[in-house]
Amino acid sequence: MTRVAAIDCGTNSLRLLVADTDRASGMLVDVERTMQIVRLGQGVDATGVLAPDALARTFAVCEVYAEVIARHRVEAVRFVATSATRDARNRDEFVTGVRARLGVEPEVLSGTQEAELSFLGATTGFPDPPPYLVVDIGGGSTEFVHGRERPLASCSVDIGCVRMTERHLRSDPPTAEQVAAAVADIDAALARAAGTVPFDDAPTLIGLAGSVTTVAGIALDLPAYDPVVIHRSRIPAEAVQAVSDRLLTMSREQRAALAVMHPGRVDVIAAGALILARIVERTGLPEVVVSEHDILDGIAWSLTP
Repeated sequence: MTRVAAIDCGTNSLRLLVADTDRASGMLVDVERTMQIVRLGQGVDATGVLAPDALARTFAVCEVYAEVIARHRVEAVRFVATSATRDARNRDEFVTGVRARLGVEPEVLSGTQEAELSFLGATTGFPDPPPYLVVDIGGGSTEFVHGRERPLASCSVDIGCVRMTERHLRSDPPTAEQVAAAVADIDAALARAAGTVPFDDAPTLIGLAGSVTTVAGIALDLPAYDPVVIHRSRIPAEAVQAVSDRLLTMSREQRAALAVMHPGRVDVIAAGALILARIVERTGLPEVVVSEHDILDGIAWSLTP
């Protein structure tokens, strides 16, 4: 077994997975998996730069993660950054700050690289037969990957729960006009994605990341967030639409009161649910299979000899 540390820095969250992996047996055993909402992408869609307070929040969590990694005596570390950092003109400041705190060079992934790692994490050991359409809804972007044992086509489009919230869903709750504008934006992006990734050739839609897992928890009416129950749950298309419709009519206070809601997702979950609902509608598939295994697991596998 090889002990590795995978770090995924997205637009909304900064996540760490320390795991023992074995390529020959296909085993990945969590040692520690944790997540902090840092909102690195705060305002990036409008300004094109990473805000000083967003960088400060991110660097503070990096210091905590450095202590965790040292304590677990990992053999290899990989830090990847995605949509917000790709878009930011001051990404060098981010790279320098991470390197100083963790001693590793953060990789700013392309959308294609991000998609491929998400596919690897989601489909390794997946029980249903391929092909799969894997969808990773992030804070700033959404990745689509079509593949069998490996990715065959992928793309990344700039629709994410933070970006759509900041761009469109500004009221509490959002107005009908704001929702309509978000739907138009999302549907246009899906049309572009469908030009690269076949949406009608995979019987299984696999959904990843916090927006999807939170929608699943609400649809399942869980009394608390439970990753064991959520992982590989199958949420019917009509249930996804119902959760999206419900969240779009709720106030921030009402969303915060939901049993499965992480405090850092309260203000962006309606946009995330809307993106998922539009994807399910666009594919015409009857359900989405929810995976708790995603890009973090893919990063861990990429470190495994």
